[in-house]
Amino acid sequence: MRKFRVNVNGTSYEIEVEEVTGSLPQETAGKARAEDPAPAAIRKAASANQQNVLAPMPGSIVEVKTKAGSSIKKGEVLLILEAMKMENEIVAPRDCSVVSVNVTKGTTVNAGDVLCVIE
Repeated sequence: MRKFRVNVNGTSYEIEVEEVTGSLPQETAGKARAEDPAPAAIRKAASANQQNVLAPMPGSIVEVKTKAGSSIKKGEVLLILEAMKMENEIVAPRDCSVVSVNVTKGTTVNAGDVLCVIE
């Protein structure tokens, strides 16, 4: 442990910092690999003729406008994602049918999360 004095906006703080070399300690390394916050439905990979519709940014789902089995035309709204107090329409990239919808109203998503699967 090394001690440092840091000034933030005119206030002095004394902090201790542990220097870590090499890899993570064994108990931390195992814990980091074991925890996976994504539900199984989101991790599910699409087959060759399927396409994952991904969240373009972090936010919250405010409305789901489709369901599994629906036929959708290119440009139709699949769901609405609220991010930074703006509602963003997530639209179908092509004519397709919806295989699964992996979110519900109120779900919080991160950029890159699978919102639904189409084929």
